[in-house]
Parts: sequence; C-alpha cells; structure tokens
Amino acid sequence: MVATVASRFRNQAIRQGHRYDPSAASRPILVFDNVYKSYRPDQPVLRGMSLTVERGEFVFVTGPSGSGKSTLLRLIHRTEAVDDGRLLFLGRDVARLPESAIPALRRNIGVVFQDFRLVPGWTVYDNVAIALEVIGLPQRLVRTRVGEALERVGLAGRGGDPARVLSGGEQQRVAIARAIVHEPALILADEPTGNLDPQLAIDILGMFEDIHETGATVLFATHDRSLLDVRPRRVVILDEGKATDVPSGLGEDDPENADEEDPYADFETDGDLAVA
Repeated sequence: MVATVASRFRNQAIRQGHRYDPSAASRPILVFDNVYKSYRPDQPVLRGMSLTVERGEFVFVTGPSGSGKSTLLRLIHRTEAVDDGRLLFLGRDVARLPESAIPALRRNIGVVFQDFRLVPGWTVYDNVAIALEVIGLPQRLVRTRVGEALERVGLAGRGGDPARVLSGGEQQRVAIARAIVHEPALILADEPTGNLDPQLAIDILGMFEDIHETGATVLFATHDRSLLDVRPRRVVILDEGKATDVPSGLGEDDPENADEEDPYADFETDGDLAVA
C-alpha cells in the first residue's frame, strides 16, 4: 500500500526527476492563496495570507511569538489543514489531498524541529535510517544514503553512537541528516536553533545554507534577529495574520531603505538563546 501511494504521488510531482508535467519545473514550489487559519473564531492566526515561494529559494519566516510561524509550516506539511483558501505545493492543493496521499507528500518535505525529536535510545544511524526504512528502501541503499547524510552534517563515523550521549548541537545535526536523507525538494526548519547557543546557531544556519546550495528550497522559521543579519536573505514577517515580504532582508545599512520603516522594529525578541 505504501509503495502504491508513493508511486501514485511521485507520478504527479514532486521530487527532482519526477515531474508530473513538463511545466512543473517552472511553477512556484509554494503558493499561499488567501489562506485563513484559526484556533479560536475571534483570533485568526492567518488572516487571508498570500505568499509565493519559488523553487530554490531560501526564505526566513519570522515574527512575534504566536504570529503563526509554526502554523504556516504545519499547514505545508499537512499536520494541520487550512480553514479557507488554497495552499499549492508545485501546483497541487495540499489542503485537498486525500488522506492516502499525505504520507507520500511528506516524503517530499524534510522537517527539522527545535526540540530535535530523536529517539534517545536509538543510535544516530537508526534515527536517520528510519526515514528511509518506512518507505521500504533496500538496506544497501539505506546504508549508503545515511552515510552520505551524516557526512554532510559533519557526523561521519558517529552512526553507532546513542543519540542520548550527543550534545544539543550534535542532536540537531542528526535531525538535519534525517530531514535531508530522502533528498526532499523542500526543507522546513521550525526554530531549529532555538535551543542552541549563539555560535552553534550560526553553525546550524550555515548547514542549512549548504543544503540550499544543493538546490533544495528552505523555509527557516526563527525569532532570532541576529540570524537574519548574518547575510541578506528574503524575509517574510508574519504579524496580525498577514505576511510582509522583505525580499532583500532586514539590513539596517541599506541606503535605499534608510527612510523606510523597519517592519521588525516593534517585535520583541527573547534575548540571548539558551545554551544547549
């Protein structure tokens, strides 16, 4: 059943080399079209939000606490569903996928969480390999891909270590390896540096930038303004249910923007990040 669903979905999209029609390569990877999402009728989290993300972009998603950063990512991953509007992943409306197609959708999306979500008693290898084993790949291919993924995140030779003995930064590297091991088209990072000290946070950001250089699209949700200043990247600011697009980042020294109001100015930050 898993193989049948995966085959059906791959024939329609989404990974590189499995396009469902010749125009797929030129379509945006994500389109939010007038999306609404609320948990209480009087307090919508997303209020008619519209946003387009092209293939191969690296986009920061930021905003004050409760602005909908995690909600936005969960909608893409279909952990939750939109209340109204359309959410298109390479032209396919994620909100209207049948339940049987959701697992295959998720195999085209890698997700990294703030709290790592590893199994402490499993080895590093097992925590990464599970992403491939659940779709029935041969063990020979699993071993090859896991080894490559661990090498990409700087953990070559650590596959036999129990996850519980790793530092916070190392655990996040394992989580990143798990997210990329199946070579997804889209990486969703939900506050992935929130539990790390500032220098480790910069290192982890650099890892996502390396992944982006391979052609993956990256949505990186964060409240940490210092990460947004590392280098100019497109920033999408969520506030009051809407998205404000800042294509060139939030640089303070751009003379062309010297007289423009900083859309981040009223946001509160959480101060120094906690040390892992």
